Amino acid sequence: MSTAAKVDPRAVVSERARLGAGVRVGAYAVIADEVELGPGCVLHPHAVVYGPARFGGENVFHPSCTIGGDPQDLKYRGERTMLEAGERNVFREGVTVNRGTVHGGGVTRIGDDNLFMTCAHVAHDCTVGSHIVFANAATLAGHVVIEDHVTVGAFSAVHQFCRVGRYGYIGGFTVVTQDVPPFARVAGERETRCYGINSIGLERHGFPRERIEAIERAYRLLMRSKLNTSQALEQMRAELNGSADVAELIAFIESSQRGLTK
Repeated sequence: MSTAAKVDPRAVVSERARLGAGVRVGAYAVIADEVELGPGCVLHPHAVVYGPARFGGENVFHPSCTIGGDPQDLKYRGERTMLEAGERNVFREGVTVNRGTVHGGGVTRIGDDNLFMTCAHVAHDCTVGSHIVFANAATLAGHVVIEDHVTVGAFSAVHQFCRVGRYGYIGGFTVVTQDVPPFARVAGERETRCYGINSIGLERHGFPRERIEAIERAYRLLMRSKLNTSQALEQMRAELNGSADVAELIAFIESSQRGLTK
């Protein structure tokens, strides 16, 4: 361990770890055997880094990330495999990155200047380039290749053995099961529909039947009639003027700035 590293006394750092100049390790962080951290890396409290793993300089590990953990592969039997990462990567809270497997080449590789937002996951044997943004909960299965300057949207998943070419963009909530060519923008289905009222939830919250029936009538006018939204609101006022719930619904719709899910 370099004498220039600053390690909180409450952290756990293996004697078999190597810390470069200027490394800072916060309280309750864990650095396991065979971890090599380049100069200027920062581990915030409760960050965990397992080895064998090698990192370049100025990587930042936020609380509760687990980097370099065992591969989540049923064939894994404890073989010695690696994680290799470059410089200036940021691993936010809850991020997980697994080492490689013998069957997949033995190494998970990450380049430089990548941002892994909260709860992103990189599985075993992936190759991740540089200048990539993984939004919240973006997930890579095993053996995926992500080339430089890609954005992987929130809650998206990339199937094992897929490739995403340079400057690709994967929209949020997308499931990728085939290769994404360079410069492409892909996104899953975006249609979100309204299927009527939350009648069970209203019942559980003590709404009497007459209140629920008034709301149901309003939604039939809004969703199932041939009226446009403005006409449906006028019809609601005419037919359901005594319902405070319907008045709330009307006021909500009229104040909408984003449009209505129908």
